[in-house]
Amino acid sequence: MTQVHAFETVAIHAGQEPDSSTGAVVVPIYQTSTYQQDGVGVLRGGYEYSRAGNPTRTALEECLAALEGSTYASAFASGLAAEDAVVRAVCAPGDHILIPDDPYGGSLRLFTRVLQRWGLSASPVSLSDLDAVRAAIRPETRLIWCETPTNPLLRVPDIAGLAGVAAEAGALLAVDNTFASPYLQQPLALGADIVVHSTTKYIGGHSDVVGGAAIVRDAELAEHIQFHQYAAGAIAGPFDAWLTLRGLKTLGVRMDRHCDNAERIAAALDAHSAVSQVLYPGLPSHPGHEIARKQMRRFGGMISFRLAGGEQAALDLCAGTRIFTLAESLGGVESLIEHPARMTHASAAGTALEVPADLVRISVGIENADDLITDLIGALG
Repeated sequence: MTQVHAFETVAIHAGQEPDSSTGAVVVPIYQTSTYQQDGVGVLRGGYEYSRAGNPTRTALEECLAALEGSTYASAFASGLAAEDAVVRAVCAPGDHILIPDDPYGGSLRLFTRVLQRWGLSASPVSLSDLDAVRAAIRPETRLIWCETPTNPLLRVPDIAGLAGVAAEAGALLAVDNTFASPYLQQPLALGADIVVHSTTKYIGGHSDVVGGAAIVRDAELAEHIQFHQYAAGAIAGPFDAWLTLRGLKTLGVRMDRHCDNAERIAAALDAHSAVSQVLYPGLPSHPGHEIARKQMRRFGGMISFRLAGGEQAALDLCAGTRIFTLAESLGGVESLIEHPARMTHASAAGTALEVPADLVRISVGIENADDLITDLIGALG
């Protein structure tokens, strides 16, 4: 799209022109593994083999890049596949990265149990403390890996501040933008070098597809990531790309409803005697509230909260809801509830990074807000 349009318009049209041969308004699913060549090495449309490129995946990548304010995106088989490719494209054995001190459990497992054997070292640090980040940087630090808001403690590191620290050190800043989605936050515009998504979550939005994406500002870095993707083969298949692209079309309207519902639920939880603390950036009491106001459009659909009754109260709540489904993942149209210490973040158990046992995380869906509040408050007792 040559003209600059609003987010919702770009989400529906970027990379998605009507099919030139049939006029189909929706991008077709190019369910093919290979492509006829017009001569030896003469490719029609640049496609030769679907590990290297597929028109459905290209449409998704063009749309994702446009929504994050870039021109370079790669769609992967999962968010962790994108994360792995980014780290391997940026780093080499012997390099060092900084990670959040409350990282997503899958990221922690990748950094400490997979990439460590490859020769990469990773140090956790509070990314909300820029002085602590500066102090943790080493001569071999190549990458700062940021989540904001973080999973599951909903901390809100300052992206622009971290970008400045990274630049001072000659390192790159990668931001996992999964919780916010490109609708609520655009890290590249704030100075980040790399954005990663689990497109399984808000971008797909319907709990029916697994995928990931990496979006970057620099053409050379994009080429390195694409090479790692091609060499290792962690691509988004055409049907998965099609489902994800379908989800992108409604991202803006869904995120507005997620945020509307979450703001009401956070207020209700904050007023309940069984809840000792609500972790939601939209609450003025949240320590990252002002940063979130500065770098996010709204505050998102994820809420974590601690129960005054401890771990057993958290487990009872997870078992007691009827509309909130006990399940891992997030970002779908349906509301989910989980116990991070025993579910998504079990890989951190027994370490300095383990999450509180009394913590509950909810992904607020787009159901009726009154129904959701009644469900939660009723289960709290």
